[in-house]
Amino acid sequence: MSVLRASGKFGVSKAVSPEPIEPPTPRFGRIDASLEDVSAAAEHAKNYLLGQQHPDGYWCGELEADSMLEADYIFGHVLLGTGDPGKMGRAMSEILRYQNEDGGWSIYPGGPSNISLSVKCYLAGKLMGMPAQDPRLERAREWILEHGGVVECNTFTKIYLCAIGQYDYDAVPAVPPEIVLFPNWFYFNIYEISSWSRAILVPLSILYAKKPFKKLAPEQGIDELFVGGRENADLRLRFDRKKLVSWRNFFLVADRLVHLAERVHIRPLRQVALKRAEKWMLERLEMSDGLGAIYPAMLNSIIALRHLGYSVDDPQVIRAMDEFEKLGIEDPGVPDQIEPTFRMQPCMSPVWDTAYAVYALGEAGVSRNDSRLLKAADWMLSKEVRHKGDWAVKAPNAEPGGWYFEFNNEFYPDVDDSAQVLLALNKVDNPRERYQYDVSKRAIDWIFAMQCQNGGWASFDKDNTKMIFQYIPFADHNAMLDPPTVDITGRILEMLATYGYTSKDKRVERAIKFIYDQQEPDGSWFGRWGVNYIYGTFLVLRGLEAIGVWNHEPQIQQAAEWIRMVQNSDGGWGESCESYDDPGTRGVGVSTPSQTAWALLGLLAAGDTRSDSVAKGIRWLLSHQRTDGSWDESRGSGAEKQAIYTGTGFPRVFYLAYHHYRDYFPLLALTTYRKSMERGV
Repeated sequence: MSVLRASGKFGVSKAVSPEPIEPPTPRFGRIDASLEDVSAAAEHAKNYLLGQQHPDGYWCGELEADSMLEADYIFGHVLLGTGDPGKMGRAMSEILRYQNEDGGWSIYPGGPSNISLSVKCYLAGKLMGMPAQDPRLERAREWILEHGGVVECNTFTKIYLCAIGQYDYDAVPAVPPEIVLFPNWFYFNIYEISSWSRAILVPLSILYAKKPFKKLAPEQGIDELFVGGRENADLRLRFDRKKLVSWRNFFLVADRLVHLAERVHIRPLRQVALKRAEKWMLERLEMSDGLGAIYPAMLNSIIALRHLGYSVDDPQVIRAMDEFEKLGIEDPGVPDQIEPTFRMQPCMSPVWDTAYAVYALGEAGVSRNDSRLLKAADWMLSKEVRHKGDWAVKAPNAEPGGWYFEFNNEFYPDVDDSAQVLLALNKVDNPRERYQYDVSKRAIDWIFAMQCQNGGWASFDKDNTKMIFQYIPFADHNAMLDPPTVDITGRILEMLATYGYTSKDKRVERAIKFIYDQQEPDGSWFGRWGVNYIYGTFLVLRGLEAIGVWNHEPQIQQAAEWIRMVQNSDGGWGESCESYDDPGTRGVGVSTPSQTAWALLGLLAAGDTRSDSVAKGIRWLLSHQRTDGSWDESRGSGAEKQAIYTGTGFPRVFYLAYHHYRDYFPLLALTTYRKSMERGV
C-alpha cells in the first residue's frame, strides 16, 4: 500500500443545437442500463484506452483547434521565406475545408464567423496564390466587408499584417519591449499578466520594435478588405465617446503618447529593453518544447529570433523551428473523397492525457501493480518540475514541484495538471514508493503555495487578477489574466481529499467558500477550462463530495437539479461554446460523450444514482459506444466531418477538441455509476 495514501500527515482519504451526432449501431441488443451492460461497456472502453498507450508509457491524443493555426503557419513561412510549399498548400486545403456558408471562418465548428480569423484565412489564400476572383475568396471578402473589414481585427492580427505591409505600424497599439524593464513591484509588469500572454507578448514586443517588413506582390495584398479602400480607412482604435473618462480612453491616450515618442525617436532604453527581452526569451527556450510550448509564442519567438539577427542555421532557430513543426499533423485523406491536408496543433497534451487515462483506468479496476500503469506513473514522475519558473515571482519561497501540460515546459507548470497527476499516481503502487511519496509531497506543498487570496486556484499564476489590464489596447485578445476558477479549485479539493485532507483544514475552508461564492443563481458553476457550465459544475460537485461536504446541502442539490434540467431529450448532455458569449444558452447543445459523462459524474457526486436522468444518460453512453470501445465526438461526415469542441483555451477567443476526452471521461462515468450501484447507494 502506498505510504502517501495511507499514513503520515496525509492519512486515508474520505469517503438549440447543431445537427445531432448519428448514433452507431449499439453493441447491445437492448439499451437498458443493466449492470451487466454497463460493466461490459466499461471493459470494452478500458481495453480501447489501454490500446492507445504509447510504448514509452504516455497517452497523447490530438489537440484540435480552429484554422488560425494553419493560416498563421502559412503567414510565418511566407514572412521568413521558409517552409515546404507542398505542406503549405495542404494547410490551405485544410483551411478551405472549414469555410462557412456565409464566407467566413469560425473559432469553433457551428459557431458564427469571426472577423480576425476570416481575415487571416483570406490572407493565407492570397499568399498561396489564390486570385481575388476565386469564388471562395469572393464569399469571404463579402462577409469581411459587411463586418467592418480589416480594421475590426484584433491587435495580434494587425501586427502580423504590418510585417507584410498590409497595415500601418503607427496605427496598431504599441507593444514596446520596454515593458520587460518594469520591476516586479511596479503595478504593471509582465508578471501581472497571464503566463500565455507573457510568452506571446515578449517576442511580439521585439517584432514591434524591429518592425519587420516584407513586400508582397500586388496580387497577394488584401487592400480590398478595407471598407472604402485602405487609403480612406481609419486604422487606429477608436475612443469611447459615450464615456470619455474611462480606462479604455486613458490607455488609448497613453498609446498615442508612446507612438509619438517612437516617431521622434525618444526611446533611450530601447536597446537595453531588446537585450532584456532577448535574454528572457532565450532562458525560457531552455528545458521546453519551444517558448511556453504553445503555438503563438513559439511562432513569435522564431520570427523574433530571425529579426534579432539569428540566421536560419543558428542552433536556436533550428531547434525552435523543429519544435514548431512537430505540432503538425499530415492527414493522408481518403482517395477520391477527401484530399490530403496538413494541420497544426496549438500544443501537445501528454501529461494531461496520461494523468486522466491512468486515473480512469485505475477507477475502472486495472490493477495497481499493472505494468502499463506503472510505466505511465514512471513517465509522469520523470516530468516533475524541479526548477523555478515565472510562478516563483508571486510565490518566491515555494520549492518547485508539480507538472506541466506538454512534453517539456519547465518554466510553466500548472496546478490543474499537477492535481490530476496526483490523482493518477494514487492509483498506482509504485516500487519506488518513497520517491513517489517525496514527489507527491512537493507537488502538494507547491499547490498550496499557489492558492490565491480569495481561496481559489488559477492555472499558472497566483493572484493574477488586476482586471484593469483588460483595457490595455493590445489586450483585445481577451486573455490577459489568469484568475482563480472553480473548475480548477474543485479538482484540487478532490485531490486533497484523496491525500487525506478534510474540510477542517483552513486552506480547504477558504477554497469551499470561494466555490460557494461563485455559484450562479441557477445552481451551476462557470467552466473556465472546459465547455462550459456542465464542466465547471461537475468538477465542483466531485470536489465537494470528495472533501466530505454533505450532498444534501442546498447548493449541491440546486446544482444537481440544474444538470437534470438541461438534459437533452435523447438522454445525453451537451453545451456549445456559444454559452461563453450568451450565458442564456448554458447547458444547451448537441449531446456529446464527454459532456454526457461530465453531467453524469456531477449527478453521481451529488448523490443522484437512481433518477431517470442518470438512467437515460447511461443509456445514451451505451447506445453511442462504437464497436471498438470508443465514442465519436464529431458532427457531419466525410469531408464535412468536424470535431465538436468541448475544451476551452480562452473563453470567447480559442476553443479545443481533446481527442481523448471522448475515451476516458465516458469510461470514468460508467465505472463510477457501476460502483455506486454495486454499493447500493
